[in-house]
Amino acid sequence: MTNLYTGLSEMYEETYKAFINYPEEYDFYSKNLLKFNCRSVLEIGCGTGNLAGRFSENDFNYSGMDLSEDMLTIARKNHPSCTFIVGDMRSFKLPAKIESVIITGRTTSYLITNKDVDDTFKSINNSLKDQGILCFDCIDANKFIPQINPGENIIHHATFKGKDIQRHSFWKINYQQSWTFDWYSIFYETATDGTLVKIAEDHSTIRTFSKDEMVLFLTLAGFEIQQIIPRPSYAFDTFVIVARKTKDYNI
Repeated sequence: MTNLYTGLSEMYEETYKAFINYPEEYDFYSKNLLKFNCRSVLEIGCGTGNLAGRFSENDFNYSGMDLSEDMLTIARKNHPSCTFIVGDMRSFKLPAKIESVIITGRTTSYLITNKDVDDTFKSINNSLKDQGILCFDCIDANKFIPQINPGENIIHHATFKGKDIQRHSFWKINYQQSWTFDWYSIFYETATDGTLVKIAEDHSTIRTFSKDEMVLFLTLAGFEIQQIIPRPSYAFDTFVIVARKTKDYNI
């Protein structure tokens, strides 16, 4: 797990509100679930719960799951009426099967190996009711990988505790495994004299996916594709897959 989701969880909570339009995120995912009459939903990678309140306020039976206890501490404080559980998306069990699962915020990017992907879809398949819906986003390898410029400094601005924060990101393709890249981030606070003071840094290995390989993963895991939706995000070209469980996992 990266430092961003543990020691930097409070800064994540504030800065990502500047990066991601959460009302738009809720609107997108809720509409896709309601097409299939889904009212119970598990959000994998829920983080600090920026979508939780919106789902619960609109009559969804919502649960959130994340690997980071630090993130969930903030989520529980902000949304005490919602259910949050610590869990690894590659190996989790729910007390009862649900109608739908969403994976938001490009959380699939942390599934580095094929086994990670396979184990995740197995856990989801086992947690869904018959004909249950899985909806999630991926970074589009075909669009994103060719755009990576080694050494380029990508800057995003946000506010944290009333101070101007800059996140400087550097991306480098990692050819050792699948279409992954190394993501280095340095967080700076702007001082009163305008100089930048480093306050934190983070490093992650991130995986991107082609549509064809993700369709294959899902087919093997007992899902049928309902829709693939191109969807740009604040930093990446992504696509969203809506899939229906058609049989129990059989591998």
